[in-house]
Amino acid sequence: MKRRDKENYYLDIAETVAERSTCLRRGFGAIIVKNDQIIATGYNGAPRGSKNCSDLGVCLREEMGIPRGERYELCRSVHAEANAIISAARNDMIDATLYLACKDMKTGELVAGTNSCSMCKRLIINAGIKRVVIRNTRDEFTAIYVQDWVDDDNAINGIGGY
Repeated sequence: MKRRDKENYYLDIAETVAERSTCLRRGFGAIIVKNDQIIATGYNGAPRGSKNCSDLGVCLREEMGIPRGERYELCRSVHAEANAIISAARNDMIDATLYLACKDMKTGELVAGTNSCSMCKRLIINAGIKRVVIRNTRDEFTAIYVQDWVDDDNAINGIGGY
């Protein structure tokens, strides 16, 4: 019997968490893991008590033709990474790994090459998370050491190579 490797096991869980997303464009799921224990999960959706885009049937950014990765202040959603971080104690996140998966909500296909936005990168850095693992395909992923974002100061401003 061949067991699923740990990285993809956790990415599978993050992908399942993404199924709770209420975004009409992209469904993100994030989990924070430390010492093989899931600390917190998060998906992208409107703040508690607010209407979700899926409830309204409209995405303002999509209506305005705003490209992916731009003008997040117009988005109703709290990002998956942020939701996972606010659900965990900082002490539990120090040196943890955040696993992130993204699906196109229209096709259900994984979105390869995705990354955290500049605001989420800042939250991840301040949370003390050590690594971010991003799903590209069912079996392939990209692992990023958060220190690389810190070392490349432009990365947290959305213009770096990560």
